Amino acid sequence: MPEPDPGSAARPDGDPVDPARPATIYSVAERAGVSIASVSRVLQGSTATSARTRDKVLTAVRELEYLPQTAARSLAVRRSEAHGVVLGDLGGPYYSELMLGYQSVAARHGQSVVLRLLSAADSAEDAVRELAGRVDGMTIAAPDVADETVAALARSLPIVLVGRDPVPGCQTLTTENVDTAEVLARHLLDHGRRRLLFVGEPAGSHDVTGRYAGFRRAVQLAGLAEPGPLAVAQTEASGRAVVADRADRWREADALVCANDELALAIQDSLLRRGVRVPDDIAVVGWDDVRTARYVRPGLTTVAQPVHELGELAAQWVHDRVAGDVGSPTALTLPTRPVYRQSCGCPDAAPTERAA
Repeated sequence: MPEPDPGSAARPDGDPVDPARPATIYSVAERAGVSIASVSRVLQGSTATSARTRDKVLTAVRELEYLPQTAARSLAVRRSEAHGVVLGDLGGPYYSELMLGYQSVAARHGQSVVLRLLSAADSAEDAVRELAGRVDGMTIAAPDVADETVAALARSLPIVLVGRDPVPGCQTLTTENVDTAEVLARHLLDHGRRRLLFVGEPAGSHDVTGRYAGFRRAVQLAGLAEPGPLAVAQTEASGRAVVADRADRWREADALVCANDELALAIQDSLLRRGVRVPDDIAVVGWDDVRTARYVRPGLTTVAQPVHELGELAAQWVHDRVAGDVGSPTALTLPTRPVYRQSCGCPDAAPTERAA
């Protein structure tokens, strides 16, 4: 039974909902068995509805692939007032640099940015659909949003994906991972290292999957055994846990290839505190070239990637699509480059550090 709220689930002319037509607020209300007012309150994020009503409305929104009229109206007039950005996290330097780049371009165009962080308690699908009703275009840099959900949203809303596999109807921005990871691993091999261990979770993201693939290729081409990754989250806490773990897998290696700098810096610091010499006893390399990497001792060998530019391009692409300009590329991969410092065994670098 519909809730006793004002409004009707039927269209104003009383015609039944035609499933062949684009979904409207009336068809959502009819499917959910609630009033239009209830649908409106749920989509606006109001807490004045029960959890049961909210679930019914969001289920109907998903089933009908409904986008609220605010987004449709903005597309019709080709004018943007807000962008949505979906992230899985805001910790660590990567996401903050991405957002700095994004915000700089959005501000130049007079657009606001609505940031949505996905937590473990969130339904990623419901979260992005709710956000879609409040923005004119969206950038998704979170792996937890299913491709099916992204593709459905892209039928009505400009969407740019960052660091994800392509999805039909979306533009995709990535950085190069596979070839550069192979170069980095070969560099360690050239230093005489023979027991390389990859540290990070390859299944966790598009980027880390590529980094591990390049690492494996280098090791296998060298005719060496590849022991499989030490699969841990790419966080500082995970890095410290790697060294503190009783299993001590790092002791079997003479070089640790970390999925990002956050892991690598925590591991290097923990090893040094234990009296393990880096790089004499074991080499450590990372990825991202965060600012701290050049100031620690030994300096961290890593990979520089244009994260700020990723954010700038994502914002520009969303702006262009909302404005009706479809001239930007469907997909673009930005180059990355190794930066060699002392943690891999290279000599002390000059003030302008050596790059490949």
